Amino acid sequence: MTDFSTFSLDEKLLQAISEQGYETPTPVQQQAIPPLLKGRDVLGVAQTGTGKTAAFALPILQIMSRNRAQGRRVIRALVLSPTRELAAQIDERFAAYGAHLDLRHRVIFGGVSQHPQVNALRRGIDILVATPGRLLDLINQGHIDISKVEFFVLDEADRMLDMGFINDIKRVLRVLPEQRQNLLFSATMPKSIADLAGSFLKDAVMIDVSPEEIMVDRIEQKIMFIRKADKRRLLVQLIEEEQVERALIFDHAVDQPR
Repeated sequence: MTDFSTFSLDEKLLQAISEQGYETPTPVQQQAIPPLLKGRDVLGVAQTGTGKTAAFALPILQIMSRNRAQGRRVIRALVLSPTRELAAQIDERFAAYGAHLDLRHRVIFGGVSQHPQVNALRRGIDILVATPGRLLDLINQGHIDISKVEFFVLDEADRMLDMGFINDIKRVLRVLPEQRQNLLFSATMPKSIADLAGSFLKDAVMIDVSPEEIMVDRIEQKIMFIRKADKRRLLVQLIEEEQVERALIFDHAVDQPR
């Protein structure tokens, strides 16, 4: 059985991993951590909940802690995430894994005042987690310099494109230094993601831990064509007749369930 010590991680990282209750690496961690520690670019197909944040955060923390930058802190690792919620979660993971390391991290996103974010950036950070819009805003205002970035992570790439961030991503890529290590993670790999990956990944290691489709033979599907006015009555009748104890009901309106 593989454990995290097989990756030759720093003792301080192993301590933090143990404090998180982790014992055995997940498949995405087993496949991604070794090539990342060797400096390879990685293209990963993995869904949320597979442990992919640790798969890229641990190698980044390991390399950065071993190769400390001299002088004032500059942004050495940049993680792009599509939403503020996901960005905040990634930042929390960096905080947990790097709890015993002398590395500073910060998350920035829109929808809130930029002033606390700018103040933190002025004090110097090593790792920045950001949503594309706020990142570009602060770059354009001169508050962020990503010219020294050594690690670039594009997380949830398929959601990024679904949300219309492709042009923002391209703008960020144009500002990044040529020499850097790149990581792209996506739950799916349509042609648009493959094309994007091919535009900036170099000789990338491909890992795929996407789940196989499972046919569930215990689910019976039916469709009923009814009048709108009869929906509620027939739903109650169906639940009572079938003696349904638990049900999941989807409705297209939040404020006016029918």
